[in-house]
Amino acid sequence: MLMKRILTLDGGGIHGLFTLGILGKVEAILRARYEKPDLVLGDHYDLIAGTSTGAIIATALAWGEPVATVRERYLANARIAFRKSSFFRQHKFRYGRESISDYLRGWFAEADGSPALLGTDRLRSLLLVVMRNGSTGSPWPVSNNPTARFNDRSLPDCNLNIPLWQLVRASTAAPTYFPAETIQLGDQQFDFIDGGISPYNNPAFIAYQQATLAPYRLEWPTGEDQLHLLSVGTGTLKPIPRKNSFHDMHVIDHVQNVVTSLMYSSAVQQDLCCRMLGRTLYGAVIDSEVGDLGELHREGTAAFTYTRFDKLYTPAEQDAALRESKRGLVLDNLDLIPFITDQGERYAESYVSPEHIR
Repeated sequence: MLMKRILTLDGGGIHGLFTLGILGKVEAILRARYEKPDLVLGDHYDLIAGTSTGAIIATALAWGEPVATVRERYLANARIAFRKSSFFRQHKFRYGRESISDYLRGWFAEADGSPALLGTDRLRSLLLVVMRNGSTGSPWPVSNNPTARFNDRSLPDCNLNIPLWQLVRASTAAPTYFPAETIQLGDQQFDFIDGGISPYNNPAFIAYQQATLAPYRLEWPTGEDQLHLLSVGTGTLKPIPRKNSFHDMHVIDHVQNVVTSLMYSSAVQQDLCCRMLGRTLYGAVIDSEVGDLGELHREGTAAFTYTRFDKLYTPAEQDAALRESKRGLVLDNLDLIPFITDQGERYAESYVSPEHIR
């Protein structure tokens, strides 16, 4: 049986440009390896998963677009998406839904202009988009797996009938940044928000679960010669409070720190779970106690091979970002587009190698 390959992409706002720098190098390596100058990642990976900004990129790759085209569209979408909402709505969310919705609707459309659905034949790979159902309080990792329980086309609320653009829009609906996305499923309506507000801002382990656990009805075989997982981050900032001491923090400081701390911790835990089960081909040190876990499995004994590309911004790099823009490395700082793009390309040149990619 041929090896199955999974590609997963983290959330992180405009920092998706860091991800795209890495993906450009991955695509170039695969094109050289197979001597196919037109190879696209949607044809190489069997399952592509993404959360938030990663959902935009994942959907575009599964759509069959080369990384260069995805980057062009991503930049166009970013400049459109981050337009201030009306003055009367800014106490609820900074940016309106209309511009980003219109752009995504036009991007993910069938040849006749109608909205492509999750079950469209245009997708070249399986796609997993992570959202949070704000109406039920549950994470919603939704895929186009035709055998999945809720993808039965005889169901009135079949997930395959959801417009693709709405799933992407829902996965990127970060609270305080964008309003929720309301999706009609059968005779019910649900309000969805950013998948980063779940344990799966890094969707690597949930993608592995969906590919292998029996209830998801894919049941791909495991083994190092059977399964490879490549996980790509957006560049990481440790959530360290701005104040020198927790005792000096305001209530608002605590609220902001709690959210970012939980997201950071969840992402690290997803990475750690993958390294526990998979043999790590490459990944930075997780912490000073466990290291990178690269020697945890002897070759041939793990459930899959695993690669994690991401970087932790150093204090000097954070200072450099602040010199570029006083807002620093926040999710919606378009002034840092050149800086983030450069960081992704530098990282890819230094760390992305053929031996890390299956």
